[in-house]
Amino acid sequence: MTLMATMLADMPDLRLRVQVQHVPDQFGHCADCRDNIRWPCEVYRIAGAQAAPPGAPRTVVPVSLDARLARSLARAGFTGRIEETLERRLGRPADAELAALGRDLFFDKILGLHGDNACAGCHSPTNGFGDTQSIAIGIQNNNLVGPGRTGPRNQRRTPMVINNAFFPKLMWNGRFRSPSGDPFDNSQGFAFPAPESTTKFLPSDEEIRQLLVAQAHIPPTEQTEVAGFTGAGGPFDDGLGTPVPEPDESGFRNEPIREAVLLKVNAVPGYRDAFARKYLAVAQGGRIDFKMLGQAIAEFEFSLTFADAPIDRFARGDRAAMTDPQKRGALLFFGRAGCVRCHAVAGSANEMFSDFEMHAAGVPQIAPVYGAGTGDVAFAGSGGDEDFGLEDITADSADRYRFRTSPLRNLALQPAFFHDGAFTRLEDSGSALEFIKGAAYLAGQVVHAIESGRLQLLLRPD
Repeated sequence: MTLMATMLADMPDLRLRVQVQHVPDQFGHCADCRDNIRWPCEVYRIAGAQAAPPGAPRTVVPVSLDARLARSLARAGFTGRIEETLERRLGRPADAELAALGRDLFFDKILGLHGDNACAGCHSPTNGFGDTQSIAIGIQNNNLVGPGRTGPRNQRRTPMVINNAFFPKLMWNGRFRSPSGDPFDNSQGFAFPAPESTTKFLPSDEEIRQLLVAQAHIPPTEQTEVAGFTGAGGPFDDGLGTPVPEPDESGFRNEPIREAVLLKVNAVPGYRDAFARKYLAVAQGGRIDFKMLGQAIAEFEFSLTFADAPIDRFARGDRAAMTDPQKRGALLFFGRAGCVRCHAVAGSANEMFSDFEMHAAGVPQIAPVYGAGTGDVAFAGSGGDEDFGLEDITADSADRYRFRTSPLRNLALQPAFFHDGAFTRLEDSGSALEFIKGAAYLAGQVVHAIESGRLQLLLRPD
């Protein structure tokens, strides 16, 4: 089953993709496709290379680069039409007026008791509504957004908001999620850590029908992000802004902080007028509540749906949307390189290039020094310099260092990559992952060799 690699290298677009039986080697990998045997074995061959007798002429059947990529995308379940599904899945047209109100809130520091940060302070429009930093800076910042932003660091890099409407799990440890696997389906409610848990955002709540509406309840309660520590004591209590309320009977400050934020918002005539135009209860003299704030902010985030990249246009039939090098890269991504296995597009991945599962990818740990002016999150581990990832939510040590697969849309707008911004060039992050995968594969080979008594043969020099 010779691949005639030399001929194929000379004629990269004259190939025939043929499904064949796997021929596993001693490590369980196919000798032809070098892939794990649980995946389809598809290799490029010269047509007739097997069937023709020795010395017989071989016929080269051309298969275009476009045809190969179109077939790969179809097999992966990529349509390039996810953006078109937004209003259908919302069950209504987008509300431009409500989105404009949500935009005002997104850029307003009024949602933070400390008074020096807004959603846009960390989710900057200059970086795809994501972070301008490798690790976020929330409260006690220098009132700048961009590379010159300074202040104590939080725990992780701020994820981008663009296309978040399609994410079934939010945040690096997936702690805000839709149990149904669909962010537009609240038939099972939405699951959050305590104190919201599964009791705050109940199944089939007509006012909280989408995951982003629920998630918008959380940032104002985060002390490191916008609420601050004023009145709470400790190294980060700088006495500025509005004091944070004491915890309620749940032992948490979340609901008391939300109530304090609502007092501020309801005291602004402009916001009362704007909400009165959208909500009859406010027009009749009632107060703005947090569900209304969540709906407005989420509506603005729905407007940040941008899924019309060249590969989307290619999948819809525009074969000139991508350059040949881009097409070859996509063939690797969806094929031999195996990227799509984690950076998935089908099903609940919603063509966001993430399986939205938690993986321990071996990303280097970066932990700011805990203390006033440096870092306002105490990290885990014996040295106080480890981020345990999903374990922080599940308390299961098997989940240590697991983080959500990063969605890849618009990632060129990011200044850094992975949960802690460990890499600042996309080229480096890709190389690091390939090194980690390669090391893991080699480790698996070594273990297999030890078990089968073939270690000396495996490790001998060529």
